[in-house]
Amino acid sequence: MTETTAEFTIHNQITADRRSPARWVFSHALRHWPIISVALIGALGNAALMAVTQVQIGNAFNVVSAASPNLKALLSIALVIAGANLIRGLLQFARNFGFEFVAQRIERDVRQELYSNLLGKSMTFHNLQPVGDTMARATNDVREVNFLFSPGLTMVVGSLNFLIFPIILAPSYSLQLIITPIIFTILFFVLLRIYLKSLAPVTEEVRESFGELNTRLSESLDGIETVKGSAQEGRELKLFKQKVKQYRDAAVHQGYIESRFLPLLLYATALAFGLMHALLLFRAGLLNIGGVVGYFGLLLMLDFPTFSSMWAYSRISLGLAGAKRILELMNRENNLDQNLEGYSGSMNGEVEFRNVTFTYENGDPSLDQVSFKVKPGQTVALVGQTGSGKTTLARLINRTYDVSSGSVHVDGVDVRDWNLENLRKSISIIEQDIFLFSRTVAENIAFGKPGATRKEIETAARAAQAHEFILSFADGYDTVIGERGVTLSGGQRQRLALARAFLTDPRILMLDDSTSAIDSATEDKIQRAIYAAAKGRTTFIITHRLSQIRWADLILVIRAGRVAAAGTHDDLMRTSETYRNIFSE
Repeated sequence: MTETTAEFTIHNQITADRRSPARWVFSHALRHWPIISVALIGALGNAALMAVTQVQIGNAFNVVSAASPNLKALLSIALVIAGANLIRGLLQFARNFGFEFVAQRIERDVRQELYSNLLGKSMTFHNLQPVGDTMARATNDVREVNFLFSPGLTMVVGSLNFLIFPIILAPSYSLQLIITPIIFTILFFVLLRIYLKSLAPVTEEVRESFGELNTRLSESLDGIETVKGSAQEGRELKLFKQKVKQYRDAAVHQGYIESRFLPLLLYATALAFGLMHALLLFRAGLLNIGGVVGYFGLLLMLDFPTFSSMWAYSRISLGLAGAKRILELMNRENNLDQNLEGYSGSMNGEVEFRNVTFTYENGDPSLDQVSFKVKPGQTVALVGQTGSGKTTLARLINRTYDVSSGSVHVDGVDVRDWNLENLRKSISIIEQDIFLFSRTVAENIAFGKPGATRKEIETAARAAQAHEFILSFADGYDTVIGERGVTLSGGQRQRLALARAFLTDPRILMLDDSTSAIDSATEDKIQRAIYAAAKGRTTFIITHRLSQIRWADLILVIRAGRVAAAGTHDDLMRTSETYRNIFSE
């Protein structure tokens, strides 16, 4: 198994060999080897009894063509055929059920493995990876892995056994008759290899184009308010049609390659040549009529691999293409480590930046040689123009990102040496863009502390000035809110986020312009709540509101990724032109 670092790891998560798509799928299947063994036995037994049936039909022709037909022998043959087909039905059930059972189990395991892997990815990964494409891989590509097993491998494994018995039993009639099934089998695999080689890149293109189509759809729906507000529905529809056409063209190309596969012609040729060969032996007296019928029946068994190959191998190719896309997502390197053995002591809240530089991928430094120190319990205001690096600075403290150079220390310990879970449990961030889940109000408030009592939840809501409006809802704290909190006003969403932070009682609290959507009547109440919450804990406030900046113990003026000035409000108004300009604009 390929080992990669992970920002977050679920213990006992399902893992598999990720060195290649085929290895990965096989390693998942191997975990269910008892069921697969039953399915393989079912497939082999089904083919064997089908061959027995064909041979017995030939024997029956010999009996009825005799001068004095032996009815007792004919009855025995009929019973053998009936018994064989009854058992065949049970074996087919074992084969189909076994592969379908394994397919569903593997789909479940793959979804769990992928989901836990995605939770462990860093924010750098999620910022760069389109959500629509991720959803396509987590839904449709995983489903294609399911189809790889059932009906894909169900039909392939079952049909390949039908190639074996004509070769095994043909010599029992005449050694010469082995020629046709052997030639057919050799040519079948040669054509199949060529077919799969040409099909693989096309099925990958089909899955890639579907991912791009899903990305286009996801972005349009996520930004539907912007699309409608700008009257760009027509343009978005045009872009979506382009992705639909790209996906359609790839699917049509796949169909074109499938149509060029020639198993039917090979099968028809084998039947014609084999029957002619058997009739020549019959004419020469080397084969009886029952032998001709039995041998032709064995050749008819080649229809299963012929017809199944026209679509079953496409399912396998699409499944492997889907597995490749899933693996590409999971194997992409993380740049954060959970550091399970890291420091897990209690946090006081001292924060120090030592010559910190941070650069996003392929960009200029967002922060450049930043140094400062904050004592436990201090309130720090970060001010500066949009894009100056304020939010990035805050994200380095809880290791949403890791520094490019320099170091960030909490309580004198490099954040990279902290146990990541312990570090983040002691830090709460309230962002400008509040995310709420499609759950009850109480569940959203208690998200960071799932075991919280209703009393604790209500206390946190009161502190965030949210209790009153929550009670105005029909179901109060049990009201289910829409995705992202779209059923709430901006101020209500931010107050719920404040309540969520208050409930976890963090040692470091970060407010990223978190009161921007709060009306002036509510602001004073929340200001007092924030002021009370800031006591005893280190608080970082990113804001442009002078009312919040004035009472900070330390104000850091960030300009172009550097600390341009530091001090109290009164000091900076006297000494920092940059700071004065921020409030004069």
